[in-house]
Amino acid sequence: MHQDKYFKGQTGDTPFHRCQVSDFERVQCGDTGIDGAGCEAINCCFDQAQCFYAKEVTVQCLRDGQFVVVVASETTVPRLSLDSVSLLEGGDVAPCRPVGTTPAFVIFQFPVSACGTTMREEGGYVVYENELSSSYEVASGPLGSITRDSVHELSFQCRYFGSEVVSLVAEVNTVPPPLPVTAQGPLSVELRLANGQCDAKGCSDANVYSSYYSGADYPVTKVLRDPVYVEVRILERTDPNIVLTLQHCWATSTSSPVSLPQWTLLVDGCPYHDDRYLTTLVPVDHSSGLPNPTHYKRFIFQMFTFVDAVFLPSQIETVFIHCSTAVCHPSATDSCERRCGRHRRHATKGVQLSGETAVVSSEEVIVVTSQPAVLDRRVSDSDHQVPQSLSYGLLGVAALAVLAVSALVLAVVWRFRTLHQAIKL
Repeated sequence: MHQDKYFKGQTGDTPFHRCQVSDFERVQCGDTGIDGAGCEAINCCFDQAQCFYAKEVTVQCLRDGQFVVVVASETTVPRLSLDSVSLLEGGDVAPCRPVGTTPAFVIFQFPVSACGTTMREEGGYVVYENELSSSYEVASGPLGSITRDSVHELSFQCRYFGSEVVSLVAEVNTVPPPLPVTAQGPLSVELRLANGQCDAKGCSDANVYSSYYSGADYPVTKVLRDPVYVEVRILERTDPNIVLTLQHCWATSTSSPVSLPQWTLLVDGCPYHDDRYLTTLVPVDHSSGLPNPTHYKRFIFQMFTFVDAVFLPSQIETVFIHCSTAVCHPSATDSCERRCGRHRRHATKGVQLSGETAVVSSEEVIVVTSQPAVLDRRVSDSDHQVPQSLSYGLLGVAALAVLAVSALVLAVVWRFRTLHQAIKL
């Protein structure tokens, strides 16, 4: 009797429901008329009427010597761009291009001898191996390059031995970076992160600054494109007649604010217009309930990772955030609040800065990949006809970002006497 062996990922502890696929997004899995047991045996989903592919990666080895690979857009977080997925070789030429594409899935079917597949003998098996990978969009600035897209790489195999067919999938994981390094120093300006929690009905950007990460909360995990809620504030001052201004905010891959690469977040206190994902300024006024709202500046940017400008597939996984700050003394004709847009230059004329500036920096922000799911090997002992195909589903690589942020003044620290003379405190 011929017997097939299936390798399946456990789903009980997965962070999402793999079988929650909308009716209009479903792709048929298995032969017509397959029952629930047969559908589950090939790692697909069954709803009493239909067998369909789950929201993950499914690899099937057919007896006629073909691969079937089905990739869901929700394999990664953020969602995978399906039109960027390709095999080891062949590009957009048959049989290596997708045989089917929907908004939620892309389907490949090709001979085990095509599309760059390698072959070797191993323990009596003939092993055929290929690789799936996705490209990603890179935004390039004058001082650095970043991406907010997920990076997905997946090696998969078909192993043939006599009448036995076994499918294997191997996830490619990068080496995790070192743990964050902390540093202590005198503070007059602080940069910190809000945790984004909001209990208010109809929560707005301003409402998410009600609570902040404490030292016990770090490291903080963020996914690419997740919002990062940044706040810069003056410490140990109660004078309502001074205004904190952000001159320039940027990110680097090391703790040095002058190192390269760099990515700009704010220019003259306004969002960097060459970023597709514009930084959002969050107004701070008396409705915030703060005793001195002019001592605060808040903005939101979407998480990213640096990309090596020479070797684009290589990502730089460490990010530091820096802001150059100054104190402004408002007058009857100038509130010190910058207006962004076409009138920005006119609005910033006459701003009376203290002459004292400080660069406030975060600790390192680390981008890490998810760990692979635990595999569970199951054997089909059915005496009935063995299903035509088999699969192994695998969650793809999600780029996560671990943030551990506290503030450190790296440049000039206020001298109260000089500041007193400059802004007439």
